[in-house]
Amino acid sequence: MPIRQLSEAVINRIAAGEVIERPASVVKELVENALDAGARRIDILTDGGGRRLIRVTDDGAGMTRADLALAVERHATSKLDDEDLLDIRTLGFRGEALPSIGAAARLTITSRRKSEPHGWAITVDAGEKGAVAPAALSEGTTVEVRDLFHATPARLKFLKQDRSEADAAREVVRRLAMSRPDVTFTLAGEERAPVTWNATSGEDATLVRLGDILGSDFRGNAIHVAAVREGVRIEGYAGLPTLSRANSLGQYLFVNGRPVRDKLLIGAVRAAYADYLPRDRHPLLALFVTLDAHDVDVNVHPAKTEVRFRDGALVRGLIVRALKEGLAREGGRAATTGGSATISAFRPRSDWRAPAGGYAAARSGYSGGLAEAVQAAFEVAPSADARVTAFEPAAALLDKPLGAARAQVHETYIIAQTKDALIIVDQHAAHERIVYERLKAALEKSGVARQILLIPEIVELEETDVARLAGRAADLSRFGLLIEEFGPGAVAVRETPALLGEIDAKALLRDLAEHLAEWDEALPLERRLMHVAATMACYGSVRAGRRLKPEEMNALLREMEAVPNSGQCNHGRPTYVELKLADIERLFGRR
Repeated sequence: MPIRQLSEAVINRIAAGEVIERPASVVKELVENALDAGARRIDILTDGGGRRLIRVTDDGAGMTRADLALAVERHATSKLDDEDLLDIRTLGFRGEALPSIGAAARLTITSRRKSEPHGWAITVDAGEKGAVAPAALSEGTTVEVRDLFHATPARLKFLKQDRSEADAAREVVRRLAMSRPDVTFTLAGEERAPVTWNATSGEDATLVRLGDILGSDFRGNAIHVAAVREGVRIEGYAGLPTLSRANSLGQYLFVNGRPVRDKLLIGAVRAAYADYLPRDRHPLLALFVTLDAHDVDVNVHPAKTEVRFRDGALVRGLIVRALKEGLAREGGRAATTGGSATISAFRPRSDWRAPAGGYAAARSGYSGGLAEAVQAAFEVAPSADARVTAFEPAAALLDKPLGAARAQVHETYIIAQTKDALIIVDQHAAHERIVYERLKAALEKSGVARQILLIPEIVELEETDVARLAGRAADLSRFGLLIEEFGPGAVAVRETPALLGEIDAKALLRDLAEHLAEWDEALPLERRLMHVAATMACYGSVRAGRRLKPEEMNALLREMEAVPNSGQCNHGRPTYVELKLADIERLFGRR
């Protein structure tokens, strides 16, 4: 076939396919245009998930008649001062969005510049441009997109249900709203109830906006993160490790105000949380990277969701450092959601009737062993039920952050009392973090002390597991675990880490073998070794089901207060929950 020039209509539809993938793409382009126009209020309305209607109204600068005529032409933009494509200081700059939308839908733009006597409107239907005509509008710009993809019906088959498309558009607005707390956003549509995020100002404006969007749980469990180096600034808020999710969709990353999904940034977040969360858990956070426009290329993808840094190592290292410093600073905190969940678990049984035994007996109507613990902690009394062991507290310890031990429940949970709260500690999770931090500290200093077994313990394993462990014997010895092959299907354990005490060597080696089988060799050696330390810490910790003496419980509480990151165990679970006395009193009708 001979080479021929494509028609303008076909060219526009090809461009539309690159820029406009779904209704959410249209919403993104129009809201970004509104922000670039200096809007302080943006209203978004969708119908049919955006397929039937998308309307975006703003109070921005607006356009003159001449600007409006050019706005729907390809490669026409007001967002580049010159031809330097590395000096991008706006959210949009390609000049393809409006003509691409007009090529795939029925587009109507009404706009008014304050200096104009009235507004102007233009319509583009499947690429056919109408004339600019006078229109009534007080200020700003209103863009209506109707019957999306009616000009390219094949694309309609790739759209999802209206609710799914509406959710995608909502997520786009959420991300843009996070980056601009100074702008009021209203989002409405038949798929969901309208929502408004009001503009805020002040030092906590970003956290207030994030709390409005991500919820009060995030606001109450967020750590402020900030770092600056060589012109690159990192700022934002990161959730405590105990406030994690099963996927990375709760990670909101921005570069110069632009929402992005960048592999380098996501990898930096994973590295920073590697010491706190297993690989199948992901933190909630919102991080804002600010740097000179010439040090980042935002022109690498039509949808502008990917970027390329001039010095990626600098950005990555700064994010890791900022997050690690913030997590270390707040590592003793556990998520407040644990306390809320515990309070909600105290509910009267549906078949409960007030007994004759008075108030103390009435409290037995609340379900769960923790209700018994509340009574035991505040009313020290002998318990006929062996699941709860209570005792008098040391009064001097009530001022400590984790207070004084009052009881042990089910030989697993320590109940402690402060002056205004009750603390519930998972003894195994807490000691696991303590042992892990000890292993790390010993490894950094002089190495982990070993204890020699008088009689080596022989552990039988699969031959592949034996080979795997033998291949990493040198790494394991750094943690005080000295092993060697003992025939084709066994391993001899000759020395174990002294700080672990007596351990189940067979179970430990089986877990280590499974862990080594899943090692990602691309991970730094230090990261892989920390996973080994976490596995060892689990086996060297106080196990659930072990009865502790009062002095042992208080000693564990004091160690938790002193050790870094004690708010969560090595698996990202909370080591304790705090119940304020006021909440407990409300629970029992005292307030």
